[in-house]
Amino acid sequence: MSENYIECLVKAKGSLVFKAVRLFFYLLTVLALVSILFLGTGAIGVILAVATGAAGYYLGMMGDVEYEYLYMDKEITVDRILAQTRRKRIAVYPMDKIEILAPVNSYRLDNYKNRQVTTKDYSIGTVEQPDLRYVFYCEGQEKILISPSEEMVKVMKNANPRKVFSD
Repeated sequence: MSENYIECLVKAKGSLVFKAVRLFFYLLTVLALVSILFLGTGAIGVILAVATGAAGYYLGMMGDVEYEYLYMDKEITVDRILAQTRRKRIAVYPMDKIEILAPVNSYRLDNYKNRQVTTKDYSIGTVEQPDLRYVFYCEGQEKILISPSEEMVKVMKNANPRKVFSD
């Protein structure tokens, strides 16, 4: 039994809204600290400073996201890593349940475009030139976007030549 193993780590681009909200909470924290020092707000100012500081910190963690794809012997595993400290397994997709894996703009996905499926985005989050994101459909229920490396696509294609395309 030959096992194929490869992993790929990609950093998702943070959204501008996340960054703006995080900055807003940090500014509220600074204003709360200034009100404690100069206005003497006391306990209310301390509670407000701690709450807004914690909210800004956790929003910062949620905005710093990386995805790790692991392909090991006919199975794709997706993990989410928050702020390089917390790892959580999001999903496991067996290759026998995957219908097709192809680049986002591939003509091979034309038959799948009009399906009513849930879309999950585990990719870098932005469209770059050239677009290196891939799409796969799992059991006709889900459309998953990922950004694997070239080596990962080659290994998956060698193991599943009828389902994986790299055109």
